[in-house]
Amino acid sequence: MPKMKSKSGAKKRFTLTGTGKIKRKHAFKSHILTKKSTKRKRNLTYSTLVDKADAANVREMLQN
Repeated sequence: MPKMKSKSGAKKRFTLTGTGKIKRKHAFKSHILTKKSTKRKRNLTYSTLVDKADAANVREMLQN
């Protein structure tokens, strides 16, 4: 039986923290930035955690 593969898109987007939570980046920070306020763009810079409701699906995509 071959090994299960992780979703390569999920590998690029999510990282695990030391305590096992899943870290992610904010969306809407890649283009069309002129109409967005400086405060909004600054707040999109920082990473955050995946919501508890989505964590199981993301963890399944990351399994090896």
